[in-house]
Amino acid sequence: MSNKLNIVLAAGLIACGLTLVNARYQARHLFVELERLQQTGRQLDIDWAQLQLDQSTLGKNERIEQIARTNLNMTPLTPARTQYLTTEGVR
Repeated sequence: MSNKLNIVLAAGLIACGLTLVNARYQARHLFVELERLQQTGRQLDIDWAQLQLDQSTLGKNERIEQIARTNLNMTPLTPARTQYLTTEGVR
């Protein structure tokens, strides 16, 4: 009877050991996945900040005026080029 008990206890001990090894493996695997996702989150935060900076830069009046001058060959208005319409003489 003692031998049977020893065999049962040894089998239980081996099962507990295998369960522990499996739990450690899964914990390591989940930790690696967590680190990867945190790195991805940090990269997304950096990208978001860069996009916000780009958006604020692209919307500035100086940049719009520079593009209008260089790409569209536009020039600023001067009083000499301005035409005023009046309602006098119109019926």
